[in-house]
Amino acid sequence: MAVDWTPLGEIIAKNKRFVLTSHIRPDADALGSELAMANMLESQGKQVLIANASAAPPNLAFLDPDRRVKRLGDNVTADEVLDTDVHMILDTSAWAQLARMGDVLKKTSALKVVIDHHVSSDDLGAIEFKDTTAEATGTLLHQLGTALELPISKETAEFIFCAMATDTGWFRFPAINSDTMRIVADLMDRGVEPHVLYGKLYEQSSVERLHLRGRVLSRVRVACDGLLGFTTVELKDFAASGASPVDTEGLVNQCMTITGTQAAFTAVEQQNGRVKISFRSRPGVDVSQLAEQFGGGGHKQASGAVLAGPIRVAVSKVLSGFEQLLGCETEAAEETI
Repeated sequence: MAVDWTPLGEIIAKNKRFVLTSHIRPDADALGSELAMANMLESQGKQVLIANASAAPPNLAFLDPDRRVKRLGDNVTADEVLDTDVHMILDTSAWAQLARMGDVLKKTSALKVVIDHHVSSDDLGAIEFKDTTAEATGTLLHQLGTALELPISKETAEFIFCAMATDTGWFRFPAINSDTMRIVADLMDRGVEPHVLYGKLYEQSSVERLHLRGRVLSRVRVACDGLLGFTTVELKDFAASGASPVDTEGLVNQCMTITGTQAAFTAVEQQNGRVKISFRSRPGVDVSQLAEQFGGGGHKQASGAVLAGPIRVAVSKVLSGFEQLLGCETEAAEETI
């Protein structure tokens, strides 16, 4: 699904001021894509502001040591966000994922542009540059830079690499192909050192994070005759371990390591009483369908949603959803919640 980047090139040429934004709880694909896009725009003499509804998680602070990414209501105002020629929305096409930033964007008279690879999508009133077959939005940024002959510096290459590496599970997921690795080769030619970035991404755990994982993994359960693995994270787990919600990132992938599983989910209790669900699956099982039933979305093999609590009720609803998706019964698993 090749993207024609010519219209975006014309938009960049005709406008001076750009505001970049992405989804709440930004991951490395969101942040890496924003920072890569900012570098490419600034190389063309453009004024760039990056503003999100959520702060970047501490484990990704190394991507933005100069704190270029602002948080709405913290160190950037709605008026400052609205004062632009173009709003560029990266790594999401959903109003719900924009949270408070979405409220601001609904008021803007500026041109809106979306660059995204997610299947789930709303009408944001934007010009879309989407490829749902792309493994990451970072991939699209590399394509954009190459097509429009925008400079990809070593720093920009590192942003793109982190975006791609994290969204592909370090190049393990089915979405990757030979083109993926050709892009990686190009990024390495520009100075990227994968072993260095791996250490920054995956080898910076705190003792508290490991303690939390120990508690949570000890209660992993299977259902649907072993096709489904899942676990829960309650507020008391954070208090007992000293960890924070960001330390739950990637836990769902551990549930997928159980032999025979075709899908997995984690349910994380939030301070506001709601429950964040992360879904994963193998090819042939489309968890984005299930996520959309609960007002979320994402990819066929990686999606998310937020449900009303309490956590026991939320998990029961998700298990019922998997009964339909996988064609199984989960009563035994429900008793262990």
